[in-house]
Amino acid sequence: MHTYSLLAPAKINLYLEILGYRPDGYHELAMVMQSIGLADRLTLRPLSTETIRLHCQHPDLPIASDNLAYRAAQLMATEFQDMFSKYGGIEITLDKRIPIGAGLAGGSTDAAAVLVGIDLLWRLGLTREELQTLGARLGSDVPFCIAGGTSLATGRGEILSPLPDLADLWLVLAKYRSLHISTAWAYQTYRQQFGQPYQPHPDRPAGERVRVGALVSAIAHRDHRQLGLHLTNDFERVIFPAHPQVQHLRDVLGAQPGVLGAMMSGSGPSVFALVESQALAVAVQTQVQAQLADPDLDVWVSQMMPAGIQIITAD
Repeated sequence: MHTYSLLAPAKINLYLEILGYRPDGYHELAMVMQSIGLADRLTLRPLSTETIRLHCQHPDLPIASDNLAYRAAQLMATEFQDMFSKYGGIEITLDKRIPIGAGLAGGSTDAAAVLVGIDLLWRLGLTREELQTLGARLGSDVPFCIAGGTSLATGRGEILSPLPDLADLWLVLAKYRSLHISTAWAYQTYRQQFGQPYQPHPDRPAGERVRVGALVSAIAHRDHRQLGLHLTNDFERVIFPAHPQVQHLRDVLGAQPGVLGAMMSGSGPSVFALVESQALAVAVQTQVQAQLADPDLDVWVSQMMPAGIQIITAD
């Protein structure tokens, strides 16, 4: 059997609107999600015994059932027991490059890579849609991470409508290394302060949102200036008061020359700024590092990616 190495890109939100909470406990969302070049690398090897092993160099990352990548392997072993018995277990080596607890879907993209890798190892021949259905059982971001690129996401984030690629845009991504924000806390706090039950609009097709329309139109017309003006993240309403340094970081990024727009990604605390070239991104990175001069601050330059999970090697 082969050994597969896969690239698992991180994800940012260009738009995140919380429309209300649903009877099933989830929140109804309207989002525009985008894959970026910052990525984890996973290697999957077959084992002769029916076991699942996960190795990771990051000291703060769990390597058992609390890890989404491990749970993805467990899900595949349960769903395809005959293949698990036939081909044996899986050894997963995770090279963690996406910061943890950063609002970048690092756990979700790792789980997506494991689903894709096991599909290849066990020669299951699953379609992308079948993999995404499995992924939705692990987390709302997993289906997007499998396909990647640029997508409008509705429902709890699992209903995806592809949008035109934004591969010609670059971004500067920044995060305070010691700051982590729980997504569950962010949703709970938002519901307490601003939440309301979700009520579908009777005269509007499912998935059509008034507020998101301007950003989707900007993407369709490749109007980068308008795209930057319509970046939206409802979570900023609860994260910024609790963590003012995140708002300050957003403001510093947004004030740099050449920046189209800046915003927090997901439930934070990562913040990004959009620019139109690699040279501009490097200039913004340098300026922000000099202006803030904080040893706890990590700043990356990355590019928009047109796809999600990618095979690097198959040996």
